[in-house]
Amino acid sequence: MKRLKFKTTRYPLFAIVLSLFIIVFGMIMAKDDYLCWYLIGLCVWLCLFGCIKSVLKMIPVFLIFGGLFAIIAYYSGNGDLLSAIAMLNRFGALFLGVALSMSVSSVQMTRCLSQIRTPRAITLGMLISMSFVPMLKGESNRVREAMKTRGAGRIFNPKILYRAFLIPFVMRIVTISDTLALSVETRGFRLDGSPYSIYKKEYPTIWDGVFLIGIIAGAIGVIFL
Repeated sequence: MKRLKFKTTRYPLFAIVLSLFIIVFGMIMAKDDYLCWYLIGLCVWLCLFGCIKSVLKMIPVFLIFGGLFAIIAYYSGNGDLLSAIAMLNRFGALFLGVALSMSVSSVQMTRCLSQIRTPRAITLGMLISMSFVPMLKGESNRVREAMKTRGAGRIFNPKILYRAFLIPFVMRIVTISDTLALSVETRGFRLDGSPYSIYKKEYPTIWDGVFLIGIIAGAIGVIFL
């Protein structure tokens, strides 16, 4: 019954593999007439399966970069509309793949890799790499708030950027590195093959299978239509 229960988070390995599949498939089939409809359906499919926040975050980025490069492709191809659509398809596939991978938390991925007995060096590296960027974003926001509190001025001023933002931000990065190293040590991460236990194991559910089949079936439809 537990595996029949609908979850808004996907099985981590499925999510990562499918995100790579979406990106590669979109790059290969970018000039296909039906790919744009597949990407629109895929966007809705991701939202239905709990990726709506990451999809909404990617939409503005897609509109800016995808639109910019589509315009460049259009004019560089002497008004070739198909080249512009193909460029939009490539960026759409890229950002949808990224949106799917963003829906996986670092903790879930670490548990999943540990279950399949991935070497601890890889597991630890994956955990740190997936945690570091959100931490940097949070620290950047804190430094900016501190600038506003002190009345340091606009961040676009080079002198203010260096003194009031860049130096505190670099110091915070050093502190984050020390904190991560201490956290790894206190939580018992070791690279010598010592036995370890896994709290709250991750297992694929029926809905993960439905999610996988939906994406693959849509891709097959694009190929054979």
